[in-house]
Amino acid sequence: MNPEFLNGLNERQREAVTLPHQSALILAGAGSGKTRVLTTRIAWLIQTAQVSPAGLLAVTFTNKAAKEMLNRISAMLPINTRGMWVGTFHGLCNRLLRAHHRDAGLPQTFQILDSQDQLALIKRLLKAANVDEDRFPPRQVAWYINSHKDQGRRAADADAYDNDTRRKQELYAVYDEQCQREGVVDFAELLLRCFELLSRNEILREHYRERFRHILVDEFQDTNRLQYQWLRLLAGAGTAARTAGNAIFAVGDDDQSIYAFRGATTANMQELQKDFAIETVIKLEQNYRSHGHILDAANALIRHNERRLGKELWTDEAKGEPLRVYEGDSDIDEAGFIVDEVKSLVGDGVRLSEIALLYRSNAQSRVLEHALFNAAIAYRVYGGLRFFERQEIKHALAYLRLLASDEDDGALLRVINFPARGIGNRSLEQLQESARGAG
Repeated sequence: MNPEFLNGLNERQREAVTLPHQSALILAGAGSGKTRVLTTRIAWLIQTAQVSPAGLLAVTFTNKAAKEMLNRISAMLPINTRGMWVGTFHGLCNRLLRAHHRDAGLPQTFQILDSQDQLALIKRLLKAANVDEDRFPPRQVAWYINSHKDQGRRAADADAYDNDTRRKQELYAVYDEQCQREGVVDFAELLLRCFELLSRNEILREHYRERFRHILVDEFQDTNRLQYQWLRLLAGAGTAARTAGNAIFAVGDDDQSIYAFRGATTANMQELQKDFAIETVIKLEQNYRSHGHILDAANALIRHNERRLGKELWTDEAKGEPLRVYEGDSDIDEAGFIVDEVKSLVGDGVRLSEIALLYRSNAQSRVLEHALFNAAIAYRVYGGLRFFERQEIKHALAYLRLLASDEDDGALLRVINFPARGIGNRSLEQLQESARGAG
């Protein structure tokens, strides 16, 4: 059998896609077609009747990637992808917790706090406990809580080696109690609660192990410890022979691991190889995105990292334009250089709409926009707030949350003066004190 969707794959891609039923680590360099390999692997498993669409689980790191994956599968196979378990860690855990909310100790209509809502809740708790926000900044407390949850640790197991960390540990416990009381969870809680549910509930755990014989993971280098433990639990690594047929197909690149600051670790790649007895690592090294000069420079730089698994990107494309590097003395100097480059390109007949300016974080846009404005160069900024982060949307959702649960303090505080009702801060404090007193 040679389905059409295998056409166009290079030798290494085809080898990865058509692997027999086994766990595998695919080391996929930048621009090497990893998304294509992952989605084609799913199509291959379904087409060859190794698994049904409902019998596999595919994990991505963004909703956009999950949507793209489903679209590609639909284009390759005449199946309805609706209902397939393809999504982010948080999305899949949310789906599982909704289905088993009673076992997880959650109300059916539990709400999810975004980072702003979580911060607002922490500020309320700090104020109620008369905690000095200068000594315990709310963002630091949030980071402390989230980082411990990402490591799979509850308040009782959190770091507490001095007075400050002991106080944060206490605040973590109070925070968890308040979330439980209000019927809300933060993003880190979704994964931790789901992991705890599967850990203690053998019937559920075995059900999902039997169901998901194939687990596929995108951007594996960005997984943290708890995410890997969740995958390992679902796949049944090191368990009885009847679950030994479960396989993890992980696609990642240790050279692209940039999220250590939020708990990601490439050590999960070594753990995967050990836990699932993976002997062969398939390397996707042919790059379809860049010209030769870019790859040569990238290979020369990354080669200095002695702890990498190792690969050498190459391309059939030409060398392309030589690289130019400009090291500015300041962000203002960099912006000035960019403006000069834009002017030079326009002078050569390039239209402004054909020029793109990429920057690493939104914080850099102010200086760049200021320089472009002063040079009278027209520009358009792409991006902005996501739909559900807009204030009017959050207010509307808060009203709906209150309809679903009158225990949701965060939702009440968001809308109690929207529209304005003349309720002052002192009145709100008295209301909160009364509510706490009444439990």
